[in-house]
Amino acid sequence: MKDPFKTGKIPAVPFGPPGAGGAAGAGGSSPSPSPSSPSLPGSQEATMASSNGPTSSRGVPLAPPSSTDNSWHNGELAAERTTDPVITIPNAGTKDRATLTILSGINAGQVFALDGTDHILGRGTEADLWIEDSGVSRRHARITCAADGRYHVEDLGSTNGTFVGDRRIELSELEAGDRLQLGPNVIMRFAITDDAEEQLQRRLYESSTRDALTRVYNRKYFGERLTAEVAYSRRHRVKLAVLLLDLDDFKRTNDTYGHLAGDMVLRLVSAQMQRLIRVEDLLARYGGEEFVIIARSTGKLEAVQLAERIRNSISQLEIPVSDTSIKVTISVGVAALPDVAPNGGPQELIALADARLYRAKNDGKNRVCADEPLNP
Repeated sequence: MKDPFKTGKIPAVPFGPPGAGGAAGAGGSSPSPSPSSPSLPGSQEATMASSNGPTSSRGVPLAPPSSTDNSWHNGELAAERTTDPVITIPNAGTKDRATLTILSGINAGQVFALDGTDHILGRGTEADLWIEDSGVSRRHARITCAADGRYHVEDLGSTNGTFVGDRRIELSELEAGDRLQLGPNVIMRFAITDDAEEQLQRRLYESSTRDALTRVYNRKYFGERLTAEVAYSRRHRVKLAVLLLDLDDFKRTNDTYGHLAGDMVLRLVSAQMQRLIRVEDLLARYGGEEFVIIARSTGKLEAVQLAERIRNSISQLEIPVSDTSIKVTISVGVAALPDVAPNGGPQELIALADARLYRAKNDGKNRVCADEPLNP
């Protein structure tokens, strides 16, 4: 007898109502077990033989099919299905490119593509490859591509040094797989990849740091960034503010227009807020209908002005839903780093912004609160 798994032909187990051919029941006979099948104790065989439902070839009762599922009638198994005859010719024009992938620090997983020109790596906003880490200099290193296609990294007089592997370098050629370290914290991997691999790396990074619905940063990434921003602001004595924003009466919007309309509101509101902040600021979804903004180098007065600008812009949005349009408003709580105790950290800053948001809600909504909450 041929092995069905080697021939690729696995016979379907017969199903059918009692009395149908090949099925056990009141009007049908059960097929005899194969000689190689282990025998069951007499009591078990008697019990299975007396079953009123369909049984397998060994006399074991089978669960009845779903009343709404008709696919069981054909008896088709995966091994009997044929492969769809589709031929796809690989794209021979796909070219490899050089990439840098951050392996550690706040932006771990982020991928930079090197297009063959010079690239400045650093913490300053003028850098081509912007790396948010306090141990990285504003103009830390430069990566260049020579005419022969080889890549080199050059240290630009950084404070904490540039390393390739375990060597501190001034100028060094990069090979695929090299680990490049900037300062004490940021480790990057230099690689030569194709488009498909690069896109996969980018999607993995986006899925780990972005909110799936609104595409702004998620709460986990926000928490890591806020911790780093507070530490940097304390150390260098620069301004920092946090804005906590909440959509007013969002539950009523969901109840009236449905959750799909609520999702549309969240996407459009977050997109509008993203347009109103600077490149160096950060917008994240804090939870549900709450959003949070980290405003770098921003004092309380400037943060309140930003909050009012966002609040006014959101109140003027008209969001299309079915054959009508709806309007929404937001309330905002603002807290600046000097508002908390000298040893206060990110938790204290968020707690103060949340208390002021709560007061804005109690005072009538659609407003900004940057004052101390009233004692009950």
